[in-house]
Amino acid sequence: MGSGFGGQCAAKALLARGIDDFVMLERRPFLGGTWKQNRYPGAAVDVQSPLYSIASEPFEWTRMFAEQEELERYTEHVLRSNELPGRARPNTEVERIEWRGDHWEISTSQGVLHGRFVVNASGPLSTPVIPPFPGRDRFAGKTFHTNDWDVDFDHTGKRVAIVGSGASAAQVIPAIQPDVSELHVFQRTPHWVIPRHDREFTALQRKLLRFEPIRRLVRAAIYWSHETRIIGFKYSRRALKLVAENEAVKHLRRQVPDPDLRTKLTPDYALGCKRVILSNTLFPALGASNVTLHDKNDGISEITETGIVTATGEHVEVDLLVWSTGYDATDGVISYPVIGRDGRALSDVWDPYPRAYLGTTVPGFPNLFVVTGPNTGIGHTSAIFLIEAQMEYIVRALDAVRDAGAVAVEVTSAAEQAYTDKIHREMEGTVWKDGGCHSWYQSRSGHVVAMFPGFSFTFRRWAKRFRAEEHDIHMTATDATDKDVMPV
Repeated sequence: MGSGFGGQCAAKALLARGIDDFVMLERRPFLGGTWKQNRYPGAAVDVQSPLYSIASEPFEWTRMFAEQEELERYTEHVLRSNELPGRARPNTEVERIEWRGDHWEISTSQGVLHGRFVVNASGPLSTPVIPPFPGRDRFAGKTFHTNDWDVDFDHTGKRVAIVGSGASAAQVIPAIQPDVSELHVFQRTPHWVIPRHDREFTALQRKLLRFEPIRRLVRAAIYWSHETRIIGFKYSRRALKLVAENEAVKHLRRQVPDPDLRTKLTPDYALGCKRVILSNTLFPALGASNVTLHDKNDGISEITETGIVTATGEHVEVDLLVWSTGYDATDGVISYPVIGRDGRALSDVWDPYPRAYLGTTVPGFPNLFVVTGPNTGIGHTSAIFLIEAQMEYIVRALDAVRDAGAVAVEVTSAAEQAYTDKIHREMEGTVWKDGGCHSWYQSRSGHVVAMFPGFSFTFRRWAKRFRAEEHDIHMTATDATDKDVMPV
């Protein structure tokens, strides 16, 4: 399920194992995931391009931080080079999946499919959220979420409101600010912002990056420089403050001379507790004469047909209302019903919070693998690195089934419980858990379920070793009695 980088990595891993009997299901009319879908102005990656790419799929990047159009070209390159479009079914919405003893029954908008294994790679940032403000549906102007930006709508000269101030808003605001007549930004909580050290690659640099040893060296240098951030995020709040927070404070002072605006933009929590924003243009845009920043003291009271009534009673009339309010990235990791062994629903198992062994498999749900599942998010490096690590585990689990001539593989309840307990013990003291903020990293229960609490190479090391003793290998169809399990 899904044709973004998660689905592409899964397909590549299967093909490398000689497994070609699979199909990719994509709910949208096009393939490619995030970087085909997100077409809002200013969209770009916040991890350096040489690292934010599939290890086995090099690309001739034109700049350090790739923008949406180039990322879209890269996505298309990966799909074409692996001949994946012919294996995909776009316009196919997964409505429900149910375990049938020895395979999964997948109900979709285009009919029913059957598969021994299911890899859910729909991604955590795929289900947009719009808060239920009073009067939200009364607005008569143009409105859309950043995830569904209407590229045909001309915002030039318009009065615009952006609700939200996170990562996508931070890219949209400076991109559209020079073109609009008024821009109202509704910020619930300020974010830490650090400089974005971007640059276009020269012709010589691009030529050198085509040389594999140099490409690997550059990729490794970026990777290890990012890994050091975990020291501050997890082990040393003092180091975090001395290095990263001081840099962010200097950046804010340098770019925002207005003391009142600077106060509104100063976070009161540890850097990293919410997603850190990389930008050289956000603060100057927020300080422009046609921009008004509404902080938590002047938030949205209600929405009318023509605009927004703020908490101070002001009526802000706008022509365009943009929701930059994020995604259901924790409790809504999988958006469709999943019914496992013995008829149990995954939503019940994940109450009060999502959990999975290696963020990938759940007891009671044989042959189901979740890419970028619970606690596989990464706040300091490339998400693709973690996806590739998950593939190490998934293919070894498939090998275990094939080598045994078995029907299914399923992680034990004890192994999943031990893993989950360890993850949440390790989360204590991190900026994501104890940084003084509430973020989308946390589920409704308060558990941090989006982030992995450690070095990314640690997760990869864990994923590379398939621990047979922590799994049941089912030799026949599984049912309530479940007696045919191969001893390990």
